[in-house]
Amino acid sequence: MTSDEETRPVPLGRPPGDATPAGLRALPRPVAVVVGAGGVLGAAHVGVGYALEQRGFVPDMIIGTSVGALNGAIAAAHPDRAAPWLDHVWSTLRRREVYPLGYWFSFSRASVFTDRGLRRLIAQAGLPSRIEQLTVPFTAVAMDLGTGAAALLDHGDLESALLASAAIPGMLPPVDREGRTLVDGGVVAYVPVMAARQAGAASVVVVSTGPESSPLSRALPPRRARAIAARAGLLLLRHQIERDLHEVSKQIPTVVLPTGIEAWPAPWDFGQSQRLINTASLAAGRFLDGLRISGPGLYRADGLSAASAGSGPASTSAVLGGEL
Repeated sequence: MTSDEETRPVPLGRPPGDATPAGLRALPRPVAVVVGAGGVLGAAHVGVGYALEQRGFVPDMIIGTSVGALNGAIAAAHPDRAAPWLDHVWSTLRRREVYPLGYWFSFSRASVFTDRGLRRLIAQAGLPSRIEQLTVPFTAVAMDLGTGAAALLDHGDLESALLASAAIPGMLPPVDREGRTLVDGGVVAYVPVMAARQAGAASVVVVSTGPESSPLSRALPPRRARAIAARAGLLLLRHQIERDLHEVSKQIPTVVLPTGIEAWPAPWDFGQSQRLINTASLAAGRFLDGLRISGPGLYRADGLSAASAGSGPASTSAVLGGEL
């Protein structure tokens, strides 16, 4: 499969329970789907969502950070038919609709952009007003700007929870909620598997995006300030992600779904969303069809694994159904 595969995912509807791949059926309940951050790269979440929906999988809870909170809330509202709707949204979305230019500090000294674009997207999603009204239990992860701790928003007003989880510091305004000032959860929990474990998950399926979640290239960037800063930021996020994945996988099965994407667009480029959706749908589906679960551990396409809790390692290799 190439990264520029152009075949559009076909919504298949929910198959009977015995059509769900054995690996998904073997996951201990409750199963949490964890949806990571990634901004414009969140289009890949939609492709992974297609793969899960087409295989009849409905999680017991959804935990999301930043753009993953928005995608996750929509999946929690419509757990077996969210992907086609999100496909349409992401395929037509443009940067100015999320980060409108021309409002530099005129509305708020706390951010470069207003959040009116995000508010409009949330309003158009047809979501309930409160988190408790979602079909699947849902948690949005933000960061408390006062303490630096993760804020797990699993009840109350849904719109403010999503705005808080996606409030990129300095770019979008922080949200005051229940006596706390909250910003983007990706700062402290880019892939919120720790929050899923805290919520009582017995296994997790991780939907993450971007180069920070992919195998690390050892090639050093050109010695220019922007490239050096970007590399350092990538390593910082990767360290956080790997630390959290390995910690949780010592206790419970932790499945990281691949996207198959090799060439990622720039953070402001919404024009490649369909490519990300298509590629991720095929890669995640192929992985799921070959997945085998054998106890706690880290299951992912790169073959890395983590030791199980207790004495001795778990058998944690992911069996792939073909070349990725």
